[in-house]
Amino acid sequence: MTLADERLKELDSPSLTEDERAVLRCRVAADLIHAGQYEAAREALGEFWRGVGARPNVEGMGEATAAEVLLQVGFLSGWMGASSQAAGAQESAKDLISESAAIFERLGDFNRAAAVRSDLALCYWREGAYDEARVLLEEASALISGDGQLKAKTVLRLVVVEASAGRYSDALRLLTESAPTFGEGAGHVLQGGFHNELGNVYQLLGKAERREDYTDKAILEYTAAIYHYGQAGHGAYCASIENNLAFLLYKLERHRQAHEHLDRAGAALRRLNDAGLLAQVDETRARVFLAEKKYREAGRVISRAVQTLEHGGAAALLAEGLTTQGVTLARLGDNESSINSLRRAVRVAGEAGALSNAGLAALTLIEEHGARRVIPAKELYQLYRRADELLKDTQDAEDIARLRAAARIVMRRLADVNLHDKNFTFYNAVQEFEAKLIEQALDEAGGSVTRAAKLLGLTHQTLGTMLSQRHKKLAEKRAPREKRLRSIIKEPKE
Repeated sequence: MTLADERLKELDSPSLTEDERAVLRCRVAADLIHAGQYEAAREALGEFWRGVGARPNVEGMGEATAAEVLLQVGFLSGWMGASSQAAGAQESAKDLISESAAIFERLGDFNRAAAVRSDLALCYWREGAYDEARVLLEEASALISGDGQLKAKTVLRLVVVEASAGRYSDALRLLTESAPTFGEGAGHVLQGGFHNELGNVYQLLGKAERREDYTDKAILEYTAAIYHYGQAGHGAYCASIENNLAFLLYKLERHRQAHEHLDRAGAALRRLNDAGLLAQVDETRARVFLAEKKYREAGRVISRAVQTLEHGGAAALLAEGLTTQGVTLARLGDNESSINSLRRAVRVAGEAGALSNAGLAALTLIEEHGARRVIPAKELYQLYRRADELLKDTQDAEDIARLRAAARIVMRRLADVNLHDKNFTFYNAVQEFEAKLIEQALDEAGGSVTRAAKLLGLTHQTLGTMLSQRHKKLAEKRAPREKRLRSIIKEPKE
């Protein structure tokens, strides 16, 4: 019998009120969620759990008790929704947690309100809304008084957000300043979290600043994190760190070792039935296959990962998967599908507020297809401007180098035609130049085909045919056709 089972046996005590029973269920569920045992947490919540995102029945409860039930159901919905990639799970989780936070703040329980804000920030982070998550965590930290463990947990979550947003130095500063908080008394789960985030930051900074000593430190920190999470019995977290370690080894071109860690992570996650994390492992494996030039294997794996991620609310992860899929399709020669996948990655990340992911997807689209003349020069220029704006705060030397290389691709496309360009054909070059002239004429004519045709020295019919056949993408620039009014003056009969 587990400790959770023993605590739940207390529910049989006739001396407990209904509110006390509800609070006991919530406390056991919270401990199980913290340990990553989501199925057990669902069972611990009993009748309050009606499914991912479903609102529990809290009628007749005291306000504080109702807030606890809403919180645990919402928090568990967020984790289980991410694990199973359930559509709309994060939105439902945010609604439940927000309702709980409002109650605690109304009751003046500010530490509890801070904990709830921290949990709410996680939902925003999963969606890629890093600015919103950061604000919530900073507000939560300011509310905390006298609770070291809660402060530590909030710091770790803020580090995750800063690292995800590309603010690596800020993340390292937070970890360095708070290191004493994560001593032996913090417990294995918090210690594991500290070492894992430190490993993540060292890995990112090692790549950004090209420092091998940071890369070595990252490996040591990941190893320490796996130990602590193993001691805590947290299999899902161990698998997640195995994935982090595999990603680092992939970057170091140690592909065989990367596959070994991915094998261990995959086996553990299949036992835990964690589809969300397994999709992330597949995305990493696809990158390794790409580096090994095993494009068919990469295509098979990334297709499976994207299919899983499409059903959830983790937009940033979906954008990463779509970007990797776009590169894989380009390597397989399916340029049209590749472009569609990369355009979708830009859109998905941008709509979710995952700006760095959107910028990297736009950059990848330029790298893979900018020189092929399959993307109009004007769109290519707009893609670069967007990537440059979205990645303006990046500290990653590799990303900065990619931006410079992409700028050269765009400038070559905007300059005079080069006969030695890849995929150059006389017809395509002429058609692209023709499209530029027509677009400029339509812009100056306010969409009027008649006026644009006059500017170009063409007849209305000729320009209309060109728009309907060779330049269909420019048809949207046409002004709506005006209906000719029928004359009210009748022609005289002969």
